[in-house]
Amino acid sequence: MLSIDQFYLLLAAFLAYAGWRNLRQHRYAHAAFWGLIALLFAGGGHVLRASKAGDPLPAQLAGAAVIALALLATRMRREPQDEAPETGRLASALRLGHRLFLPALLIPALTILVVVAGPHLSLGGTPLFASAGLTLTGLALACTVSALAAVVVTRQRALEAAAEGRRLLVTLGLAALLPLVLATLGGVFAASGVGEAVASLVSMVIPADSRIACLLAFALGMVVFTVIMGNAFAAFPVMMAGIGLPLLVQRHGADPAILGAIGMLTGYCGTLLTPMAANFNIVPAVLLGLDDQYGVIRAQAATGLWLMGTNVLLMAWLCFR
Repeated sequence: MLSIDQFYLLLAAFLAYAGWRNLRQHRYAHAAFWGLIALLFAGGGHVLRASKAGDPLPAQLAGAAVIALALLATRMRREPQDEAPETGRLASALRLGHRLFLPALLIPALTILVVVAGPHLSLGGTPLFASAGLTLTGLALACTVSALAAVVVTRQRALEAAAEGRRLLVTLGLAALLPLVLATLGGVFAASGVGEAVASLVSMVIPADSRIACLLAFALGMVVFTVIMGNAFAAFPVMMAGIGLPLLVQRHGADPAILGAIGMLTGYCGTLLTPMAANFNIVPAVLLGLDDQYGVIRAQAATGLWLMGTNVLLMAWLCFR
């Protein structure tokens, strides 16, 4: 049975390879950093199983490893890596043409295929895919197949894909981890009762009987929390639990489907405004070698603000019809 755990092990192997290459280059802080992350990915399943069984030691060791990562991060510097000459890259792009898009297009296509067909596939009566985390498993499988397809299309050695991945990892540095770290922030906020705190604060600050005031608080809250957490998916449960459901849906009769859809789009406006959304705003600046690391944010800030205003008007018009 194929599950996300196998792909976590594959990712751990790649990170271990990156750590080994850094060690050979005498970049010891980088080697220890990526090696520790490889251990965390490889042992994550054991940590979860031990925690459920009541053994806190593996989780405590994992926490100590995270603290060690924070200390090692102070010794790391992002370093640009050597690339192929521009003339060589241009000649390769002209030779491959539109075939270059094939590996990228395989990722969404295979992910959708696994999500739709995966529950119905079995081998000898055993399901081919684990039901838990099916979408994530499909995405991981699609990325693996896409990497293999890229090797075939470009006629490069298989190790070249690992070497290029490692070069990109070193170029990005700590920015490569920000999406992973920020993705957990929404769960932390929800578990710590931030939604309830937001609801009580909003009730004290704004007139709860005014649906426009509640709508503005919801929209601005989605943007602000997305700016803070860098992830509209992390902000959504907090704002929906604090304002959306109790005030807008239950008290003022807003349509929950429309509120949720446009509310998420409003959160994406915050994504355009924050460096915390590193995979959208900081990583591209690093890859493009921009002198201003916030250049992407400056270019799209105006779009984010007027789009936020448009979403508020749409919610006011559609949610209460």
